[in-house]
Amino acid sequence: MDVRGTDMFARYTYAPNRLGYCGPAEAAALRSGTSAEIRAVATRFSGVWPYLRVMSRLTGIEDPLDHRLVESYWLGGGVGAHLDPDDFMAELLAVIGPVAGAYWTHLTPDLSAEAAANHCFHVFGVYPWSRLLGRGMEQHPVSVLDNCRINWGTVVSRDDAGVALRCRSLVWNGRTLELSAPSIQRADVWSDGYSSLPDVAVGDEVGVHWGRLCGRLAPGQVQDLAASTARQLEATNLRLAAAES
Repeated sequence: MDVRGTDMFARYTYAPNRLGYCGPAEAAALRSGTSAEIRAVATRFSGVWPYLRVMSRLTGIEDPLDHRLVESYWLGGGVGAHLDPDDFMAELLAVIGPVAGAYWTHLTPDLSAEAAANHCFHVFGVYPWSRLLGRGMEQHPVSVLDNCRINWGTVVSRDDAGVALRCRSLVWNGRTLELSAPSIQRADVWSDGYSSLPDVAVGDEVGVHWGRLCGRLAPGQVQDLAASTARQLEATNLRLAAAES
């Protein structure tokens, strides 16, 4: 049993689950459960779990919660980056298509052009929010996209209230999505009596999901996350431009 994989799964899914956006209601296992309990909860996530299943099948890594798959899904890079987009999209549609419903009519093989086996593709390609841009009310879709993607930042200070991070935000310039210049943003270390990174310190590079710290990032992980984000923004912007023409 890959404890590192289940731990990372729990840390990156806790915030959206606690906010009620994905997974089963009140999944306490994500904050204090055993690896076995986290595994039982993981199968009830309609977003990340299908990706991990497909990645497991296509890579030959038997355990969907193997750390290599979980890390590749959340941060990009790694084993998932080597999968053929057409093969991956076909397998993913076979899993999520039958349960998507009429609301998700954009889920077709055409998405292979921007498909990737990671969370960034799920946020910008599979979720419908990017398709609401250019309609005059961009603030909410951009906010959701920015919070739902995995962001990264450097801790520049810490006090009793939390940490200050130097990081980049998602912005919409009227035609394309892009990342802003670095700015300082606040994040809580503790929330609801839980912290995934209680000993976070100045100088740490950290991953952030829905405004909550998920864990430290090594330099290579930051590079993978930055590269997968840049790639997805480029692919999504191409789709948005094509929709306007």
